[in-house]
Amino acid sequence: MSETITVREDGTPISYSYDDLIRYHGPGFPGGVAHAFRVMGRTLPMLGAPGEIERREITITTSFPGPGARDAFEMVTRAVTDGERYVLDPSMARPDRGRVLERYVFRLDYRGRSATVLIRPGFVTEEFINLARATERTQEQERRLAVLKREMADRLLAKPAEEVYDPVEL
Repeated sequence: MSETITVREDGTPISYSYDDLIRYHGPGFPGGVAHAFRVMGRTLPMLGAPGEIERREITITTSFPGPGARDAFEMVTRAVTDGERYVLDPSMARPDRGRVLERYVFRLDYRGRSATVLIRPGFVTEEFINLARATERTQEQERRLAVLKREMADRLLAKPAEEVYDPVEL
């Protein structure tokens, strides 16, 4: 994948591909990494000129608890390490969107500007949500969940960010 997200640190551009983010996170949650990649691809252009945003000034607030997304946001923004710029806020969930979509809400803030996005239907499946939220899984279910994570990542990456996440006013 040649698509990248570019931010700056002290004026120096740094670009990240999905593959870079996966190398940082590891193989565990490729769908979560893909979600964060698409969220940043959608929201960063709404917050400033492409490639001109200072990474350490971005704040992420979400109801999505996945470690893949957290790690991807961390690599690009250093929001977790710097503290208080990565906020997991379960109250952002949108139960009106149903169990499958309710947690896929992300708000990025930068220099007084804010962009909030919601996942479009069709990228996250009910089977995935059921298995991911199960408190105990068999080995067979773990294998199936791994397949579903990879398939979700593939669906997310097959479309441009504008076709995956929609901006909303909260």
